[in-house]
Amino acid sequence: MNELFNSFVNTYAQFFDWQQWGEVLTDPTSWGLILTLVILEGLLSADNALVLAVMVRPLPEEQRKKALFYGLLGAYIFRFIAIGVGVFLIKITWVKLLGAAYLAWLAIKYFIDKRNESGGDEAEDAAKLTKGSIFTRLFGQFWGTVAAVELMDIAFSVDSVLAAFGISEQVWVLLLGGMLGILMMRGIAGIFVKLIEKVPELESTAYILILLIALKMGTSEWIHVPHEAFFAVIVLMFAGTFALHKIKIKRQEKTN
Repeated sequence: MNELFNSFVNTYAQFFDWQQWGEVLTDPTSWGLILTLVILEGLLSADNALVLAVMVRPLPEEQRKKALFYGLLGAYIFRFIAIGVGVFLIKITWVKLLGAAYLAWLAIKYFIDKRNESGGDEAEDAAKLTKGSIFTRLFGQFWGTVAAVELMDIAFSVDSVLAAFGISEQVWVLLLGGMLGILMMRGIAGIFVKLIEKVPELESTAYILILLIALKMGTSEWIHVPHEAFFAVIVLMFAGTFALHKIKIKRQEKTN
């Protein structure tokens, strides 16, 4: 327990390490990984933003922004703590393998649901979560909704934090990528919703990336993949996705 606490303290003591600040902020690879985390968060949270919007819909309009703000504050606190604890836990082999297996399951489940077209309606489930839920019965409509939003934010954050550790174990990359990622989910997720509508292949690319992250995390004890090489693969994946989309559009235009 003491070791976990010391690791947690040492992790956040790095906030005051100005030399490390300089190394991260001047390293193009670190910024590339941070950008990867932010984009991945944006793509994966496009639907999540819709779910949260549905959850606060029963509230009066003036209370909706407050509920989302309190949920956002809680999401930051949870992710801040989760990264501190995760820096210690991710060094344990079985924890790393378990995290990799969970990420792989998320990706595989997505493709199975897509193939069967049997994925549940998240927005409908979210509405059921707040309407007449145990939270609203215990805390009332407003604070019950805040509690439900908080729970949903934490659920979204678990996936994101695990994916972040698969990409990098550098504390600064994790913190900056994670914190900016939360803003993506709340701030400009609507842009990603429209982007996915225009280029639907991007959603599948995001989950293929999750699968690659799972593979990288699961094999990291035996195989080291340089950050530069991994980032190059990510760039190629997204470039290939846009190229594939253009090819499909041209084929559709020819057939029409």
